[in-house]
Amino acid sequence: MDFEPIIQFDKQLLLALNGSDSLFLDGLAMALTTASTWVPLYVALFYLVLKNNENVRQILLVVACAAACVLLAGTVDDTLVKPLVARWRPTHDPQIGILVDVVDGYRGGKYGFFSAHAANTFSVAVFFCLLVRSRALSVALVAWSLTNCWTRVYLGVHYPGDILCGLLWGGLVGFAVYWAYCRIYVRMKVGKGFISSQYTSTGYQHSDINVVLSVLAFTLVYCIFRGWIACITTVVIGGCLTLA
Repeated sequence: MDFEPIIQFDKQLLLALNGSDSLFLDGLAMALTTASTWVPLYVALFYLVLKNNENVRQILLVVACAAACVLLAGTVDDTLVKPLVARWRPTHDPQIGILVDVVDGYRGGKYGFFSAHAANTFSVAVFFCLLVRSRALSVALVAWSLTNCWTRVYLGVHYPGDILCGLLWGGLVGFAVYWAYCRIYVRMKVGKGFISSQYTSTGYQHSDINVVLSVLAFTLVYCIFRGWIACITTVVIGGCLTLA
């Protein structure tokens, strides 16, 4: 099968979606794509797990499964897939690298297939969607993952094809890890039955889920604020240099 037409379409789609003339979007994308930005979300998810599991074994099981998602989704990609496939990131691609809109000199590593950002975030999102069974949290986590995916294309460090394959692998990992979680959880012989409207079908309290949603919302506001600050700073510095 000839993949060349698909590869060329992938490159053209990247050039159509990459970058813009907006300093605000540049700053927003950089804020959203930074791993440390989402530390509050990870802490909030840990809080959710801590509050809604009965003992240390259950808590450790969930934490271990979340870690397994990242390990299988991202680490396998970075250590095995990227070196073996050796597909250039757009920012390093000899064919189109000069056409890619680079933000603040950020180019990423040499190889980009497939996207570890997409795989990591989507595997965690799928796992917690299945674990918690809250529609609001599921929508929020999937949106969080897709937003991270958008930043990678916008910044020119991944082709859309890299993102799509990362999402597929991340989704597979999330489902597989949840399957393993269920098998281990059953062996713990924990009997949970929640009928109250205060809980989801898997026993997670809605008020604790709201804490996670609030943290996610505040983090987004913080990223928007950083986007405006980056925009204003660039304009001010540019104005000063012009006057000088």
